[in-house]
Amino acid sequence: MPLLSPLETEAFLLSLRVAAVATVCSLPLGLAAAWLLARTRFPGKSIVDAAIHLPLVLPPVVVGYLLLVLMGRRGIVGAWLYDTFGVSVAFTWKGAALAAAVMAFPLMVRAMRLSLEAVDRGLEAAARTLGAGRGRVFLTITLPLMAPGILAGMVLAFARALGEFGATITFVSNIPGETRTLPLALYTLTQTPDGEAAAARLALLTIAIAVAALIASEWMARRLKARIGNPEGSRP
Repeated sequence: MPLLSPLETEAFLLSLRVAAVATVCSLPLGLAAAWLLARTRFPGKSIVDAAIHLPLVLPPVVVGYLLLVLMGRRGIVGAWLYDTFGVSVAFTWKGAALAAAVMAFPLMVRAMRLSLEAVDRGLEAAARTLGAGRGRVFLTITLPLMAPGILAGMVLAFARALGEFGATITFVSNIPGETRTLPLALYTLTQTPDGEAAAARLALLTIAIAVAALIASEWMARRLKARIGNPEGSRP
């Protein structure tokens, strides 16, 4: 990337890795949470719903502090992980991915839940009356019909993870080459004398990635909808 310095390129590549890992690792849990909220009834459902969406309303710094308390090397879960497996996520790029995933998770779940609620349950019931099991109905009917929502949720989560700042800097700090993602690098440059030009480059780069992701998501969603609406393609 000739327009970026080595440090800026490093932050850019790290941001892509963090956002991609956060999105992919959140996908199975996002699907499960969307199904839980859209298709099941149980005591305390409203509490679970509120807990899933809590990162949307909490200050990101609070989320980062809670992650540090839970997942830090001396945290409730982090201490057990370190003592048992020698794994530490605080102040590493894996912790940055975890913080990004937590902040992006509600957006992913919401998009998937709305898409799942829009699926015609009569089609699922008809398939079951023809002998299809629940798993087959989900894989062949429910999942394809909610595919645009899954795609939208993944794009929203990726974009949110790419721009995560508050929880990241609180949980994993601002370590060059390890946790300094694009937002953290941009923040550092704004505090550096003569860093305005580099900060502007990173800001434009972040905007370009977000716009490209949204355009690609819209294009793929339209293709998916067209394919679902006309499964035989262009054949007469």
